[in-house]
Amino acid sequence: MEYVANFKRKYKEEIVPALMKEFGYKSVMQVPRLEKIVINQGVGQAVSDRKIIEAAQADLTLIAGQKAVQTFSRKDISNFKLRKNVPIGLKVTLRRDRMYEFMERLINVSLPRIRDFKGINDKLDGRGNYTLGIEEQIIFPEIDMDKINRLLGMEITFVTSTNNDEEAYALLREFGLPFKNAKKN
Repeated sequence: MEYVANFKRKYKEEIVPALMKEFGYKSVMQVPRLEKIVINQGVGQAVSDRKIIEAAQADLTLIAGQKAVQTFSRKDISNFKLRKNVPIGLKVTLRRDRMYEFMERLINVSLPRIRDFKGINDKLDGRGNYTLGIEEQIIFPEIDMDKINRLLGMEITFVTSTNNDEEAYALLREFGLPFKNAKKN
């Protein structure tokens, strides 16, 4: 039997019928879907110390299960002592099974580990995408707390196939993202 990620199976068996009923879609192809998850991490301190970005890249690669790519500055900014083409950030784009596996780990393991967690903000970007800001990478169990020398935050963007915030919100709610004011229609 072929391996299928749990959240992918959940999407096909539970979420698609629920959204078809909620929004009155006539075809399965009208149901919004998760296209990709992009994880961004700004590492501005890396301008002065090259080891910081290498350590952050190793951490982000562990978290995502896929190699993180360095992003480079586009121009010189003297106030920040920044030169053009210096690595200042990292990004990972997850698709297909890795995307569903990461989402499952994020919802079931990592978010509950946040201290005093009361849910996540329910503000989408107006185009059907949702960005979640995380302040510390240590909420992920893959990270060894003893080897961390700097706490770094990250942004996790969920890109959906719809341009409608209401439909995207319903999709992410059905996946189980713990929104603060979960409004069920």
